[in-house]
Amino acid sequence: MRHSQLRLRRVKRKPTAAYGFVSSARRYSVARGGAVAPCYAPAMSASRRNATYDGVRNAPEHMVAEILEGELFLTPRPSSPHANAATVLGGELNGAFHRPLGDPKGPGGWWILFEPELHFAPDVVVPDLAGWRRERVPVLPNTAAFTTPPDWVCEVVSPETAARDRGRKLRVYAREGIPHLWMVEPLHRTLEVYQLEPGHWVVASTHGGDDPVRAVPFDAIELEMARCWLPTGTAVVAR
Repeated sequence: MRHSQLRLRRVKRKPTAAYGFVSSARRYSVARGGAVAPCYAPAMSASRRNATYDGVRNAPEHMVAEILEGELFLTPRPSSPHANAATVLGGELNGAFHRPLGDPKGPGGWWILFEPELHFAPDVVVPDLAGWRRERVPVLPNTAAFTTPPDWVCEVVSPETAARDRGRKLRVYAREGIPHLWMVEPLHRTLEVYQLEPGHWVVASTHGGDDPVRAVPFDAIELEMARCWLPTGTAVVAR
């Protein structure tokens, strides 16, 4: 299988995105004191190569199953830093954009979904968040999995998933022509915004800390990034 070349570079001006199209996610309780533990339980595995959808269908209920470049990956459900970041971002974007274009209550014009299962043969991908412009997808289909690539995906990254999120998934998303990608790292309190140019990703902007952010393609609103991060000193305790 031939993959799009993956290359990252910074630009000082806003790049022109090549428009195109593409889908990760993952139980822990919160306690006070100590260092912040990883965003996932440790039992993440790449089960086998030459995987088929039977591996996804038969995966344990507490695991998220994905097929990336022919390999089956099983990932536990996320811990609180990951879940909080995804919930806050999804809530803010849903309230403003998950409505018809021109709605007086927000900019609208998008379908925003949590953890949709995306099928891009031979890959099965589950991003933390994904969005489709309603001008491309006027009616959201009633389906368990989507074959139409989104216009935007968001991965909430943990140390355990970073190599896969920034490697295999980026290659799949570039191959499918997704124009917009966000990488959120709750343990580092950062947001990286990428746009797709022919064959490679461009870093459009990077953001850190608690400052409010406007980020394409949702720069019509200001995001309260401070709400995405757990308080300093919050630890994650496995059940």
